[in-house]
Amino acid sequence: MAHHLRKAIFGLTALGLAACQSAPPEQSPPSAPASSSAATPSAPAISDQPATVIPPTKAVPPKYAAFSGIWVGRLEGMDESKLTVQTVAANGKVTAAFAWGMLGDNFPGEASGAGRIAGTTLKLGRLPNGADLSFVMQPDGVLAGTVALAGQHYTGTFLKQ
Repeated sequence: MAHHLRKAIFGLTALGLAACQSAPPEQSPPSAPASSSAATPSAPAISDQPATVIPPTKAVPPKYAAFSGIWVGRLEGMDESKLTVQTVAANGKVTAAFAWGMLGDNFPGEASGAGRIAGTTLKLGRLPNGADLSFVMQPDGVLAGTVALAGQHYTGTFLKQ
């Protein structure tokens, strides 16, 4: 049993490290300070995210089905982030992928997981980098997103693509 636990911890650690790393950007970052020696990678983390969305069945209530799809936005004016709500079940359970650019001290990355819609709020399970995500559907069809990470909260709006 200890062997399986070590393998699970190693796998989660590797996933967490992979989620916090990315390749250098292929293009120049917008408005990078001249004194900065590190580029701000944003495009690779977003473009590598899987975009497979399975449309909800007719059994899924419209208020849940509205979350299905690809959503793009910015958190606190930082790099672009993308939420892909891949599946939505009639009971509100979802599978999703989230890709982010530079966010505080975290490098761009992406993670997939499961979550649940309750009322107008979609909450995803904790990401490997420790982030907690929630998205609230606004009356105008925009998602208000919040990412809690390392004691900080980042907010932004996401538009359906």
